[in-house]
Amino acid sequence: MQNISTKLPTILSTDLSTNMPAALSTDLSSSLSSDLSSDQPINQAKLSLGPLLYCWEKQEVLAFYEAAKASTADCIYVGESVCSKRKELLFQDWFAQAQDIAKFGKQVVISTLALVESPSKLNDVKRCVDNGEFMIEANDLAGVNLCAARNLPFVAGPALNCYNAQALKILLKNGMRRWCMPVELSKEWLFNILNQARELDILGKFEVEVFSYGYLPLALSARCFSARAEDKTKADCDICCIKDKTGRALFSQEGKRLFTMNGIQTQSGACYQLINAINEMGGLVDMIRLSPLGLETLDMLEHYRKKQADPNYTLAANARDECDGYWYGQAGMYQQALNASAKMELSVDEA
Repeated sequence: MQNISTKLPTILSTDLSTNMPAALSTDLSSSLSSDLSSDQPINQAKLSLGPLLYCWEKQEVLAFYEAAKASTADCIYVGESVCSKRKELLFQDWFAQAQDIAKFGKQVVISTLALVESPSKLNDVKRCVDNGEFMIEANDLAGVNLCAARNLPFVAGPALNCYNAQALKILLKNGMRRWCMPVELSKEWLFNILNQARELDILGKFEVEVFSYGYLPLALSARCFSARAEDKTKADCDICCIKDKTGRALFSQEGKRLFTMNGIQTQSGACYQLINAINEMGGLVDMIRLSPLGLETLDMLEHYRKKQADPNYTLAANARDECDGYWYGQAGMYQQALNASAKMELSVDEA
């Protein structure tokens, strides 16, 4: 099996428009077939619980997944995808959780590390790939290559910077069954990628998943921000990130929350929330992902179910600051619903 990592980087981040067929670039909407109509109902989209991105005590993790088994989630991701030093649950613990969850009729996917920078971390990924029972989520090309070499299917995670259908075609050829869109991409970008996929004759050959709730995973670093904040080195961090159940807020000098620090991972300062965009996902999205923030996420999942059943369902204000800008092609911290409300109030005042 040829190592595909030498082929992918040149096209993964290529601007979509430069590779778009002329017929599509001139008039996307007119060439869009009915199977991609964003007016179609989203009721059939599945709901997933993404991998736990934070470091929790073992009993907290077990309690969460015990409750998740009884939820209406269609798919549950398990495993460590952020930092290999987090050992509250070892691989055998995650695997046991996966087996237990599967008994409740859920699809289970084992997530792998998104930053593989040493032989020991590569071994962690290999252990997941070779589990013998469950599909994995590849968050690094190392996971893709390992699956391809074994002819195993995989989910392409959001950490793979896959921005056009040419890259998707390569991943599909090497075993991809589902693609979780990078969190910074918009509805329009997804719309265009699926147009490209149709031109390449790969439309419908993989599922599309969209990260829709939780603090957005934006970047990874070899340095640990949580350790730095406590004047510790990464080597002797004492797993201090376990103190921050949903990460550590980082504020600007003006007091605005800009980011959330989660060990080596940088996340958004506001919680991503696309519940009001569900109707816009019709015909585009097969699975909607919610990222666990605690047991409250299971309640949020049920709100998504209600929104699927009733487009007019309204969710009460969330205690967390929220954003949805990326989905609308805006700055990430932008919130469409909030700004629409502000414009309405302004127009009323002017009248």
